[in-house]
Amino acid sequence: MKRLEIFSKKNWLLLKAMVSTDFKLRYKESVLGYLWSVLKPLMLFAIMYVVFVRFMRFGADVPHFAVALLLGIILWNLFNETTTGGMLSIVGHGDLLRKIHFSKYVVVVASSMSALINFGFNFIVVIVFALINGVKPAWSNLLILPIVFELYLLALGISFFLSALYVDLRDLNPIWEVVTQAGFYATPIIYPISMISSRAGNNGPIFAKLDLMLNPMAQIVQDARHVLISPANPTLWGWTSNFFVACWPVVFSLLIFLLGLKFFTVKSKYFAELV
Repeated sequence: MKRLEIFSKKNWLLLKAMVSTDFKLRYKESVLGYLWSVLKPLMLFAIMYVVFVRFMRFGADVPHFAVALLLGIILWNLFNETTTGGMLSIVGHGDLLRKIHFSKYVVVVASSMSALINFGFNFIVVIVFALINGVKPAWSNLLILPIVFELYLLALGISFFLSALYVDLRDLNPIWEVVTQAGFYATPIIYPISMISSRAGNNGPIFAKLDLMLNPMAQIVQDARHVLISPANPTLWGWTSNFFVACWPVVFSLLIFLLGLKFFTVKSKYFAELV
């Protein structure tokens, strides 16, 4: 059977070269270099922690909420870096697309892999911080791997949509900045999901469940906090006995990936003419 082009040796070699080059050039001119990949989320965490945890007392009823806050920030950064970098990737490699014939998806995947490497460095910091904070390691912590994979598929699927649209619609960049900013505050990152339940009146639990059902990032953040930090962080599958309802955010993320890849494949035929 003929091997699919997506798995061809040329694509893998090109992907490896692009990831390596992008990662080396990202902080080439900065004094601290690769340390910025860790320092940026830590500085954001420090600000959020002082304002929302220390002064506004968000998450006072949640065990190890400081760790949960840091984890939420790096998960969101992975989503934001993947989608934003992916959106700009095709236009940014216009010369390469016009000179070499290869599968265009490689450009978007290479951009996402750079974001994934940054996440790996940040995740090590989270683990160290969690241990210092008294979080006890357990075998259930390994469930974080499929959760991160779900996040990666969701972000990559959106990247395929955005990168294909950005070729024709350059106004998409500032629009997406506003969308991600709104999404950050709509996702329980700087506040626990229990705050929605307790401060939204009698309909609070319903609003919390809807947030987890309709916002895949909310489900991902809560599941990650549940398996990595404390079972006290509620999840959608802990709030409902309906299997289809509990699995919907995961199915939705998979659908976004598949539809994004299909949309990108159709539009990629015309990239070399437009970029």
